[in-house]
Amino acid sequence: MSGIEVITFGCRLNTYESEVMKAEAAKAGLSDAILINTCAVTGEAVRQARQAIRRARRENPNTRIVVTGCAAQTDAQSFAAMPEVDAVLGNEEKLKAEYYRRIPDFGVEGEEKIRVNDIMSISETAPQMVAHIDGHVRGFLQVQTGCDHRCTFCIIPYGRGNSRSVPMGAVVEQARRLAENGYREVVLTGVDATSYGADLPGGPSLGLLAKTLLKQVPEIRRLRLSSIDSIEVDSHLFDLIADEPRFMPHLHLSLQHGDDLILKRMKRRHGRSDAVNFARKVRALRPDIAFGADMIAGFPTETEEMFGNAVGLAEEIGIAHLHVFPYSPRPGTPAARMTQVDRTLVKERAARLRESAQKLHTAHLSSMVGTRQTILVENNGMGHTENFSLVEASGLAPRDLVTVTITGHNGKNLEMQLASRSAA
Repeated sequence: MSGIEVITFGCRLNTYESEVMKAEAAKAGLSDAILINTCAVTGEAVRQARQAIRRARRENPNTRIVVTGCAAQTDAQSFAAMPEVDAVLGNEEKLKAEYYRRIPDFGVEGEEKIRVNDIMSISETAPQMVAHIDGHVRGFLQVQTGCDHRCTFCIIPYGRGNSRSVPMGAVVEQARRLAENGYREVVLTGVDATSYGADLPGGPSLGLLAKTLLKQVPEIRRLRLSSIDSIEVDSHLFDLIADEPRFMPHLHLSLQHGDDLILKRMKRRHGRSDAVNFARKVRALRPDIAFGADMIAGFPTETEEMFGNAVGLAEEIGIAHLHVFPYSPRPGTPAARMTQVDRTLVKERAARLRESAQKLHTAHLSSMVGTRQTILVENNGMGHTENFSLVEASGLAPRDLVTVTITGHNGKNLEMQLASRSAA
């Protein structure tokens, strides 16, 4: 191979940062290199990254392999010990050309490969400007990174550091740049996006940022948020939900569970009733909204009754897009030292929760049949409605905004008939 290839795991923030990495590595003069941007959320994510590293070396024996991302930040030594790896960069270093210039020559071992700092010592986030997001018709835009909370199951604060926000002006400038390059939809991303602004002068909120962005960049037709913590949602965000048609009617909630004792042991800041009340309030403001959520099955000490409460919460709220994670102990976290649920039972509960998720998703799709929807056409012959439901849209041009009538579904995706093309 020649040039720079980036293999990305994990969240939308990683996807955004991969574009920055590619640009910074090119600026440094790096070529014939594969950059692997890892995720540390689950043990499975780390396993997949290691598998990708080995495959990359088999297929590219003479190419430099640089490993970075959250898993590299939290466990640099184990990646440096892999013979396939030429260098390990931390989450801060991966965004700076100078560290790609310092990548050691082939054949070095152990500590010589590592360029990873103390992420907790970083107190600011420099705005990173990208012109496009490779392979995506939606523009991801970093507004924040890091997390000040310490959920007992989560390793990510140790991979990302404490919460740091991108100044509002820089976010608006980047959104304008994406709009100028043809992106009609922008997704605001962060590790804990709803904590946005607490570290900035005046303490602006995520809702105020979104309001400002939509006002100053009218070319943005659709604004969407990545995962949010509902307990942190501010009045500006509720205003947008109620009154702003360009703010998309879809919220992905970081629920994690539906049992109060498990939520307490997770060190979450919301209880079951908080989640229910939030969903009710939002639905009253925007009846067409759809919720996504993350939930963990088999958390330590989880009984069958507690698991049932998780399933019940998903059903009570009516989660249309539920992401299920079997609990995965992360070394160094408090939950890894708690009484563990048998692995077979963890997998079985995850499967049952996914069955419930499929029923909820099917019910959601059925409720949309016969409605008119505006979809943004993706590169893969699919499109997303405003409430983030997937529509089969073969034959339509990527980046098009079109109005369709939903004619049916196959249990996974919606089917449509073209009604009209939206104005540019």
